[in-house]
Amino acid sequence: MAESKKNPSNSLSDLLMQNEFDNESWHAFEIVSEYVSATQSLDRITPAISFFGSARSKPEDKYYNLSEEIAFKLSESGFNIITGGGPGLMEAASKGAFNGKSKSIGLNIILPKEQNPNSYQDISINFKYFFMRKVMFVKYAFAYVVAPGGFGTLDEFSEVLTLIQTNKSKKVPVILVGVDFWQGLQDWLQNKIIQEKFAEQEDLSIFKMSVDPDDIVNFIFDCYYRKDNDLSFKSNNLNIHL
Repeated sequence: MAESKKNPSNSLSDLLMQNEFDNESWHAFEIVSEYVSATQSLDRITPAISFFGSARSKPEDKYYNLSEEIAFKLSESGFNIITGGGPGLMEAASKGAFNGKSKSIGLNIILPKEQNPNSYQDISINFKYFFMRKVMFVKYAFAYVVAPGGFGTLDEFSEVLTLIQTNKSKKVPVILVGVDFWQGLQDWLQNKIIQEKFAEQEDLSIFKMSVDPDDIVNFIFDCYYRKDNDLSFKSNNLNIHL
């Protein structure tokens, strides 16, 4: 029987499949490499707080100074601050931490246009993949501070909520900065998500809102003094058993 000409041994589809396999293998290697490199840099950075917020805010914006003050007080209290490493409120938090006594860590994302690393970083790590960057935000966070922001900030906040709600991440403090900014979201969650039974009422207790830097610092400390918490760390200022 004559060999079919429809399936030659070196067909175009075979070549394309091999090329796709090679590309995916390389992507997998890049992902593992990012994870290993980041963990080697961060494994000794503890305790840390992940700080989210807009890249578009300017130094004259009210939340810029507030974010800087919050990060500074947390840094002075012994917390390293992890940000996205970019401009806006990320820069404000980096600056506050940088001027404090703890470390300022920037998890920078490589983008075609938008982001350039800010200059207030003791440790700067570059990521190609958003999801691996998120892993590091979550892996090292003893708490989350979420300043006002856009889609990226909402994505990070939603990720944290989901991980805590589903017990895929430890329940740590989550603070939304700016009651006037976030109140509409909380009202929508209460009036739509909770009322229509897409989540439980207790899920809204995962986070709280505040505009007071001292209240935010005290709230985080209070959470770690509760007997039912299961983390622990020590620094010059604190001795916390969870």
